[in-house]
Amino acid sequence: MRRRARGPPRRRAGETAGPARAFGRAKGPTRAFGRARGPAPDLSYDTRAIAAMSAAPLRLLVFDRTCTGPGSQPGLSDIWAAGRHLYRALGRLDAAHGVASWAEALDWLGGFAPGRPIAEIQYWGHGRWGNVWVGREPLGVTALAPGHAHHERLARVRARLLPGERGLFWFRTCETFGTASGHDFARRWSRFFGCRAAGHTYVIGAWQSGLHSLLPGDEPSWPLDEGVRPGPRDGPGDPSGGKALASHRRAPNTITFLHGRVPAGY
Repeated sequence: MRRRARGPPRRRAGETAGPARAFGRAKGPTRAFGRARGPAPDLSYDTRAIAAMSAAPLRLLVFDRTCTGPGSQPGLSDIWAAGRHLYRALGRLDAAHGVASWAEALDWLGGFAPGRPIAEIQYWGHGRWGNVWVGREPLGVTALAPGHAHHERLARVRARLLPGERGLFWFRTCETFGTASGHDFARRWSRFFGCRAAGHTYVIGAWQSGLHSLLPGDEPSWPLDEGVRPGPRDGPGDPSGGKALASHRRAPNTITFLHGRVPAGY
Protein backbone atom coordinates (compact mmCIF):
# COMPACT_ATOMS: atom_id res chain seq x y z
CA MET A 1 0.00 0.00 0.00
CA ARG A 2 1.35 3.39 -0.89
CA ARG A 3 1.41 6.00 1.86
CA ARG A 4 -0.50 9.11 1.17
CA ALA A 5 1.67 12.15 0.58
CA ARG A 6 1.37 14.69 3.34
CA GLY A 7 1.73 18.40 2.98
CA PRO A 8 3.68 20.70 5.22
CA PRO A 9 2.87 20.38 8.93
CA ARG A 10 0.20 22.59 10.28
CA ARG A 11 1.36 25.38 12.57
CA ARG A 12 -0.28 25.69 15.91
CA ALA A 13 -1.13 29.04 17.38
CA GLY A 14 2.03 30.70 18.75
CA GLU A 15 4.40 28.62 16.62
CA THR A 16 6.66 29.98 13.96
CA ALA A 17 8.03 28.49 10.78
CA GLY A 18 11.75 28.30 10.02
CA PRO A 19 14.77 26.92 11.83
CA ALA A 20 13.47 27.75 15.27
CA ARG A 21 10.63 25.22 14.81
CA ALA A 22 13.09 22.34 14.97
CA PHE A 23 13.79 23.13 18.63
CA GLY A 24 10.24 23.46 19.79
CA ARG A 25 7.63 26.13 20.14
CA ALA A 26 9.11 29.60 19.77
CA LYS A 27 8.24 32.27 22.31
CA GLY A 28 10.81 34.90 21.49
CA PRO A 29 14.35 35.06 20.14
CA THR A 30 15.81 32.61 22.69
CA ARG A 31 13.09 29.96 22.41
CA ALA A 32 15.01 27.97 19.78
CA PHE A 33 17.49 26.86 22.49
CA GLY A 34 15.03 25.99 25.20
CA ARG A 35 12.57 27.73 27.46
CA ALA A 36 13.49 31.34 28.14
CA ARG A 37 14.26 32.10 31.81
CA GLY A 38 14.42 35.86 32.02
CA PRO A 39 16.76 38.37 30.40
CA ALA A 40 20.13 37.23 29.05
CA PRO A 41 23.05 37.80 31.50
CA ASP A 42 25.23 40.87 31.05
CA LEU A 43 28.65 39.54 30.05
CA SER A 44 30.30 42.93 29.72
CA TYR A 45 33.40 43.55 31.84
CA ASP A 46 33.19 45.66 34.97
CA THR A 47 35.47 48.54 34.07
CA ARG A 48 35.63 49.70 37.67
CA ALA A 49 36.97 46.31 38.80
CA ILE A 50 39.58 46.38 36.06
CA ALA A 51 40.64 49.87 37.07
CA ALA A 52 40.93 48.79 40.72
CA MET A 53 43.11 45.81 39.76
CA SER A 54 45.37 47.96 37.60
CA ALA A 55 45.86 50.39 40.50
CA ALA A 56 46.42 47.73 43.21
CA PRO A 57 49.65 48.21 45.22
CA LEU A 58 52.61 46.22 43.93
CA ARG A 59 54.85 43.70 45.71
CA LEU A 60 58.27 43.88 44.08
CA LEU A 61 61.53 41.97 44.42
CA VAL A 62 65.03 43.03 43.41
CA PHE A 63 67.95 40.61 43.68
CA ASP A 64 71.69 40.71 42.96
CA ARG A 65 72.37 38.89 39.70
CA THR A 66 76.17 39.27 39.90
CA CYS A 67 76.83 36.54 42.48
CA THR A 68 77.52 33.69 40.07
CA GLY A 69 79.31 30.43 40.84
CA PRO A 70 82.65 29.25 39.46
CA GLY A 71 82.47 27.71 36.00
CA SER A 72 79.19 25.90 35.49
CA GLN A 73 78.41 25.67 39.21
CA PRO A 74 75.40 27.65 40.45
CA GLY A 75 75.94 30.70 42.62
CA LEU A 76 73.69 32.59 45.00
CA SER A 77 72.24 34.58 42.12
CA ASP A 78 70.96 31.33 40.61
CA ILE A 79 69.30 30.46 43.92
CA TRP A 80 67.73 33.92 44.18
CA ALA A 81 66.52 33.69 40.58
CA ALA A 82 64.88 30.33 41.32
CA GLY A 83 63.33 31.78 44.48
CA ARG A 84 61.85 34.55 42.37
CA HIS A 85 59.93 31.98 40.31
CA LEU A 86 58.82 30.14 43.46
CA TYR A 87 57.51 33.32 45.09
CA ARG A 88 55.69 34.31 41.90
CA ALA A 89 54.07 30.87 41.73
CA LEU A 90 52.98 31.21 45.39
CA GLY A 91 51.39 34.58 44.63
CA ARG A 92 53.73 36.54 46.90
CA LEU A 93 55.16 38.86 44.25
CA ASP A 94 53.87 40.85 41.31
CA ALA A 95 57.25 41.30 39.60
CA ALA A 96 60.97 40.66 40.16
CA HIS A 97 64.18 41.89 38.56
CA GLY A 98 67.84 40.87 38.81
CA VAL A 99 70.28 43.80 38.89
CA ALA A 100 74.00 44.49 38.57
CA SER A 101 74.07 47.95 40.22
CA TRP A 102 72.08 50.12 42.59
CA ALA A 103 71.32 52.55 39.78
CA GLU A 104 69.68 49.72 37.84
CA ALA A 105 67.77 48.53 40.91
CA LEU A 106 66.41 51.95 41.85
CA ASP A 107 65.57 52.91 38.27
CA TRP A 108 63.54 49.71 37.90
CA LEU A 109 61.74 50.24 41.22
CA GLY A 110 60.97 53.83 40.31
CA GLY A 111 59.77 53.09 36.79
CA PHE A 112 58.01 49.71 36.82
CA ALA A 113 54.22 50.10 36.30
CA PRO A 114 54.48 53.79 37.23
CA GLY A 115 50.74 54.28 37.67
CA ARG A 116 50.58 51.91 40.63
CA PRO A 117 51.74 52.41 44.23
CA ILE A 118 54.14 49.99 45.92
CA ALA A 119 53.16 48.08 49.05
CA GLU A 120 56.33 46.00 49.50
CA ILE A 121 59.90 45.87 48.27
CA GLN A 122 62.19 42.95 49.06
CA TYR A 123 65.89 42.97 48.30
CA TRP A 124 67.83 39.67 48.14
CA GLY A 125 71.57 40.05 48.17
CA HIS A 126 74.57 40.57 50.42
CA GLY A 127 74.74 42.79 53.46
CA ARG A 128 76.98 43.98 56.24
CA TRP A 129 76.20 45.95 59.39
CA GLY A 130 74.44 49.10 58.22
CA ASN A 131 74.87 48.38 54.50
CA VAL A 132 73.43 46.38 51.61
CA TRP A 133 75.39 45.42 48.52
CA VAL A 134 74.94 44.81 44.82
CA GLY A 135 78.11 43.12 43.66
CA ARG A 136 80.90 45.22 45.19
CA GLU A 137 78.77 48.37 45.48
CA PRO A 138 77.47 49.24 48.96
CA LEU A 139 74.38 51.28 49.76
CA GLY A 140 74.03 52.85 53.18
CA VAL A 141 72.48 55.82 54.94
CA THR A 142 74.80 58.29 53.19
CA ALA A 143 72.72 57.69 50.03
CA LEU A 144 69.71 59.25 51.77
CA ALA A 145 71.35 62.68 51.90
CA PRO A 146 70.66 65.28 49.18
CA GLY A 147 73.52 65.48 46.72
CA HIS A 148 74.28 61.75 46.76
CA ALA A 149 74.29 60.08 43.34
CA HIS A 150 71.33 57.88 44.32
CA HIS A 151 69.32 60.40 46.35
CA GLU A 152 66.90 61.36 43.56
CA ARG A 153 66.35 57.73 42.60
CA LEU A 154 65.57 56.86 46.22
CA ALA A 155 63.17 59.80 46.42
CA ARG A 156 61.28 58.54 43.34
CA VAL A 157 60.89 55.13 44.99
CA ARG A 158 59.78 56.82 48.23
CA ALA A 159 57.02 58.67 46.35
CA ARG A 160 55.50 55.32 45.31
CA LEU A 161 55.71 53.44 48.63
CA LEU A 162 52.62 53.28 50.80
CA PRO A 163 53.17 55.06 54.13
CA GLY A 164 53.37 53.65 57.64
CA GLU A 165 52.18 50.12 58.32
CA ARG A 166 50.92 49.76 54.74
CA GLY A 167 54.40 49.93 53.21
CA LEU A 168 57.40 47.63 53.74
CA PHE A 169 61.04 47.73 52.64
CA TRP A 170 62.53 44.34 53.58
CA PHE A 171 66.25 43.61 53.28
CA ARG A 172 66.70 39.83 53.15
CA THR A 173 70.44 40.23 53.47
CA CYS A 174 73.01 39.12 56.01
CA GLU A 175 73.35 41.16 59.21
CA THR A 176 72.26 44.56 57.82
CA PHE A 177 70.38 45.42 61.05
CA GLY A 178 73.19 44.27 63.39
CA THR A 179 75.31 46.44 65.75
CA ALA A 180 74.97 50.20 66.22
CA SER A 181 75.45 50.70 62.47
CA GLY A 182 72.47 48.46 61.77
CA HIS A 183 70.35 50.33 64.33
CA ASP A 184 71.21 53.61 62.64
CA PHE A 185 70.42 52.17 59.20
CA ALA A 186 67.01 50.86 60.31
CA ARG A 187 66.14 54.14 62.03
CA ARG A 188 67.14 56.43 59.17
CA TRP A 189 65.83 54.20 56.37
CA SER A 190 62.35 53.94 57.90
CA ARG A 191 62.19 57.69 58.49
CA PHE A 192 63.35 58.58 54.97
CA PHE A 193 60.80 56.30 53.28
CA GLY A 194 58.02 56.86 55.81
CA CYS A 195 57.21 53.15 56.02
CA ARG A 196 58.28 50.00 57.86
CA ALA A 197 61.85 48.81 57.28
CA ALA A 198 62.81 45.19 58.02
CA GLY A 199 66.14 43.38 58.12
CA HIS A 200 68.25 40.71 59.81
CA THR A 201 71.05 40.68 62.37
CA TYR A 202 72.47 37.22 61.52
CA VAL A 203 74.05 35.66 58.44
CA ILE A 204 71.03 34.23 56.63
CA GLY A 205 70.45 31.25 54.36
CA ALA A 206 67.75 28.58 54.62
CA TRP A 207 67.32 29.77 58.21
CA GLN A 208 66.95 33.54 58.51
CA SER A 209 67.42 34.76 62.08
CA GLY A 210 67.32 38.11 63.82
CA LEU A 211 64.44 39.52 61.77
CA HIS A 212 63.28 42.89 63.07
CA SER A 213 61.26 45.76 61.67
CA LEU A 214 60.93 49.41 62.54
CA LEU A 215 58.29 52.04 61.83
CA PRO A 216 59.17 55.71 61.28
CA GLY A 217 59.77 57.47 64.60
CA ASP A 218 60.32 54.24 66.57
CA GLU A 219 63.63 53.21 68.09
CA PRO A 220 65.33 49.81 67.62
CA SER A 221 64.57 47.46 70.50
CA TRP A 222 66.87 44.54 69.66
CA PRO A 223 70.28 44.23 71.37
CA LEU A 224 73.33 45.78 69.72
CA ASP A 225 75.19 42.48 70.03
CA GLU A 226 72.42 40.26 68.63
CA GLY A 227 73.83 37.93 66.01
CA VAL A 228 77.42 39.03 66.72
CA ARG A 229 80.42 37.21 68.14
CA PRO A 230 82.38 40.12 69.68
CA GLY A 231 86.01 40.63 68.77
CA PRO A 232 88.80 40.79 71.37
CA ARG A 233 88.97 44.61 71.26
CA ASP A 234 85.25 45.32 71.38
CA GLY A 235 84.02 47.44 74.24
CA PRO A 236 80.74 46.93 76.13
CA GLY A 237 77.79 47.39 73.79
CA ASP A 238 80.04 47.87 70.74
CA PRO A 239 80.63 44.54 69.00
CA SER A 240 81.48 46.12 65.64
CA GLY A 241 84.89 44.46 65.53
CA GLY A 242 83.48 40.95 65.83
CA LYS A 243 81.93 38.53 63.35
CA ALA A 244 78.32 37.83 62.49
CA LEU A 245 76.84 34.53 63.60
CA ALA A 246 75.07 32.09 61.31
CA SER A 247 71.30 31.77 61.59
CA HIS A 248 69.82 28.75 63.36
CA ARG A 249 66.34 27.75 64.35
CA ARG A 250 66.75 28.60 68.04
CA ALA A 251 68.10 32.10 67.39
CA PRO A 252 65.81 35.10 68.05
CA ASN A 253 63.14 35.93 65.49
CA THR A 254 63.96 33.11 63.08
CA ILE A 255 62.05 32.37 59.90
CA THR A 256 62.95 30.29 56.85
CA PHE A 257 63.49 31.28 53.24
CA LEU A 258 59.95 30.05 52.56
CA HIS A 259 58.36 32.69 54.78
CA GLY A 260 56.87 35.44 52.64
CA ARG A 261 55.73 37.82 55.41
CA VAL A 262 57.29 39.54 58.42
CA PRO A 263 55.55 37.90 61.40
CA ALA A 264 53.57 40.12 63.75
CA GLY A 265 55.74 41.47 66.54
CA TYR A 266 59.01 41.12 64.64
